[in-house]
Formats: sequence, C-alpha cells, structure tokens
Amino acid sequence: MAKSDKAELVFVPLGGVGEIGMNFALYGFGPADAREWIIIDVGVTFPDASLPGVDLVLPDTRFIEEELTNLRGIIITHAHEDHYGALHDIWPKLKAPVWMTPFAAGLLEAKRQSEQGAPKIPVTVYRAGEKFTVGPFEIEAIAVSHSIPEPVSLAITSPAGTVIHTGDWKIDPAPEIGPMTDEARFRAYGDKGVLALVCDSTNALREGDSPSEQQVGQGLRKVIEEAKGRVAVTTFSSNVGRVRSIAEAARDAGRQVLVMGRSLKRVIDVSSELGYMDGLPEFVSEEDYGYIPRENLVVICTGSQGEPRAALAKLARDEMKSVALSPGDTVVFSSRTIPGNEKAILEIKNLLIDQGMKIIEDGDALVHVSGHPRRSELKRMYEWVRPRIGVPVHGEAAHLVGQGSLMSMSGIPEVAQIRDGDMLRLWPGAAEIIDQVPFGRVYKDGKLIGSDEAMGIRDRRKLSFAGHVAVNVVLDDKYELSGDPDLVAIGVAEVDAGGEALEELMLDAAIGAVDSIPRARRKDLDLVQEAVRRAVRGAANEAWGKKPLVTVFVTR
Repeated sequence: MAKSDKAELVFVPLGGVGEIGMNFALYGFGPADAREWIIIDVGVTFPDASLPGVDLVLPDTRFIEEELTNLRGIIITHAHEDHYGALHDIWPKLKAPVWMTPFAAGLLEAKRQSEQGAPKIPVTVYRAGEKFTVGPFEIEAIAVSHSIPEPVSLAITSPAGTVIHTGDWKIDPAPEIGPMTDEARFRAYGDKGVLALVCDSTNALREGDSPSEQQVGQGLRKVIEEAKGRVAVTTFSSNVGRVRSIAEAARDAGRQVLVMGRSLKRVIDVSSELGYMDGLPEFVSEEDYGYIPRENLVVICTGSQGEPRAALAKLARDEMKSVALSPGDTVVFSSRTIPGNEKAILEIKNLLIDQGMKIIEDGDALVHVSGHPRRSELKRMYEWVRPRIGVPVHGEAAHLVGQGSLMSMSGIPEVAQIRDGDMLRLWPGAAEIIDQVPFGRVYKDGKLIGSDEAMGIRDRRKLSFAGHVAVNVVLDDKYELSGDPDLVAIGVAEVDAGGEALEELMLDAAIGAVDSIPRARRKDLDLVQEAVRRAVRGAANEAWGKKPLVTVFVTR
C-alpha cells in the first residue's frame, strides 16, 4: 500500500489493557477515513460470582464490526483461552481470514468438534520464523518461551515502521518444550529500528528472573518420588510442558499416570498428534484405577482454579464413579491462583485436608512458575529491541504503571499509558491518544450472547440477592377484588422477626393497595399493577430489610 500523507498507524485495545484476560487488539494503518485493520488475539475471560449463570465473558467488538470492509485478518499468538477462546463466538460476526500456529489450530478444531453449533473457521497455519502479509502489514512470527506450545511474538511492519507485539512470553533458558525465546531475531529488529514495543506486563512488579520450567520439573519429580501414597497434580490444561514433566517424573518413579478432565484430555490429544508426547508411556484409564497400588499412581487433573465441575472438585467431594483419593495421598497445585478464584480454591483445599490429604503448593516447593517475564527479563527485551515507544499491555493498572515506570527508567524515549478503548497513534509524530472507541463486555449465556441487560443478568443478580414474588390480582366487573390475590414467593425469607409469615404480610399489603385506590381509578390496570408492586416490595422491606423483585399480573 502506498504511503499517504494523511496515513497513520494506530493501536486500539478492546480487551486486556487494564485487566488480565480477554485480550483483543487492533492495529490500523491508513488515513482516518480509510484505515485497514488487523486483529491480534480474540480472547475471553471467565465470570465470577457477580455474573450468575454466565458461561463466558467476551470483548465488545462493535467498533471493528463497523469496519468489516477494511478488516484484513486475525492473527492468534497462542492458544491460551484469554488469547483465542472467543474465536468461535466472535468470528461469525467478523468472518475475516485467521492465522494460527499448528497447535492453536489443532485445539480450535478439537473445541469445534466438542461444541455443538461451533462454526468451521478457515485457518491459515503459520510457524515461528515465517513471514506473511495481511493487508498493509508484513508479519514475522518470532519464537518465544511461554507455558504452552508454539507461542510467538509478532513483528508487525508497515510503511510506518515495525511494532513488536510480544504476546505472552518469558526468557526461559531451559524450557520443557522448546523453543527458547529468539534473542537473535529481536536484536536484528532492534538493529534495524523498532517504532514501538507493545509488551506483556503481567509480572512487571516482580523483581529478578523467572525460574525455568525444567526447575519446576525437578521440583515435581522430588515431590512424586517422596510421596507415600497417590499423587494428584492439578495444573492448567494448556501447559503441555508441565504435563510432560509430571508424566516423565511419574515414569521414572515407577508410577503410572491417569489423566482426568475433558479439557486436559483434549489438549493431550492435540499435543500427541503434533509429537509433544512422544516417548511417554501410555496413560491408564479410569477403569484401571482400582487395580493400581496407591504408591504406583499419579493423577493429572483439571480444577486448579477451584472450578466446581472440574475433576479435582469432584474428587474432593468424592463424586467420581471409579476414582477416589484416600487419607495420606498428596495433592499438588502446580498453578497460580487467578485473582477472584481464591475462595473457590480454598474451599477445595479444605475439603481435601478434612479427608486427610497432604496439600503442596508453590510456597511449599517449586511446583509452578509463571509464563510471563519479570523485571530483569523485561529489561533484556528493551535492550534487544530498543524501541522509540513503549506500550505496556496485558495487565491491570498496577502492572501497566509498573512496566511503564520500568520502561522510562530503562531509557525508552516515549511511554504510552493506555487502557481498553483508547486509540493510540503510534505514527507519525509522538505517541498520542487521539480518540476513544466503544468497548466493554458481552456475555455468553447458554446459546445466546448479549449485554448484561439483554441477557437479564442484572435482574438475575437481584434475584440471587432478594428472591422473587409473583402476584396475580383479579378484579370483577365492578373493579372489586374477586377473592384474595394469588401470591408465590421464591427465595424470600419465610417469617419475620416476630414469627409472622412474610407471604401473609405481602398478601395483606397487596389487598390494601387495591382497596386504597378509588374504584373509578381501578379501570387503569397499569396503575393497580404498580401500586401492588410497590406495596408488596415495601412490606417485604419493612419486615425483612430487603426488596425482592415483584411481578404483578392484573386481570379483569
């Protein structure tokens, strides 16, 4: 594309900047009224207790949906859910070409086969070291280390210059599954000149270097060798290197391995097809569990974040048909706690401890390490790339500000602090926020996707707090009550402090509300409906201190 005098290069995050998760980034090149766009990553985040019933949280993509004629493609950096997990739900609205690594493409297809109605997305497979062109951008995939196979950083080159979009990365001198972070390619781009470094901030507040994945493997090996009974290890399903480390340690300790959890089995199937599980003994089935001595078994299972339907939670509640843990068994949490999951994880741990299990976590032994760079690793990246502009992304406010300060102290000339929805102009001129675009969250709720209002989530939250009351009022031809109203309360306290039934109090309030309206005005059924609703809520609040949702039907 020929450079226009009015052309600009802009960066617009719609997710993942000001939060951890739901990564969705846009790069646009061209004049303001005719920019060509690419998307980097299409991630999800997961609901907490404030979103009852919600399955997934997705980025609001209204802005780029209005630019579809200028959308040239979607590039996925790696197959973590917060980077690719929204593709099946968002791609039908975008229908742009997609580029993925072999492992990510394999996981996407495996997910499609397990999710009814998921679309078949045409994917172009790329590998680290390859270059390809998407619209006005030439992309080179640069190998990095992370906690999943085949992660890449992207060197995105346009007439404005080169932007290094790191994705998730770390510097690991001994990864369990390679490759190592490609220092030579980063240095080569630094020598040519880099306009901007858009960089992972997750561990920007932690000093030093991250331990190696092979060191974690050694820590797990020691735990497994010293354990007296069974060992159950829970970890992130996507951490194939960790799964391999556990399986190797089990093999060398003379133990067999049982895998539990649908997502973990899916990842292992894809990993096996790509050769990442070569050389390991075959895993045993749940049907074999009862025939294997306790000291000869390692269980690798899902549930490291306290998910109530995951394998570890079911083991803690003794709900598995063929598999159970016993007092004296060891449970290893080979994972970090994602903020917001602390209570759920603690509940699982307490259930296990009550049953006599021994719990080992990161503070007890080196059984987990993050896949993100600490401050010393970040400074090395700055030295390799030497960008003119530093842009902290992938983090909450504290992480972004922490990395921004580190960038400034490390001599990066310009540091741009942005958040979701900001349009950052990277070129020409100084980095500057020039616009704000629509952004936010939408929710996957069963088979539907929509805003919290469209999905009824606000009312659902109120229901979980104060219940619901339904009232049916019938008026005769003289607009008098035709018998007492019918009233049904769900999720409401049964009696007040004096022992009087709340349903009776609310029923009396409903009758009183109708009686208080002059007969001539009762012809306005909407007026009657609202009067009864207010009276019932008021009676509940006076007796209980809470106002339930109230639905009133008035018929004549």
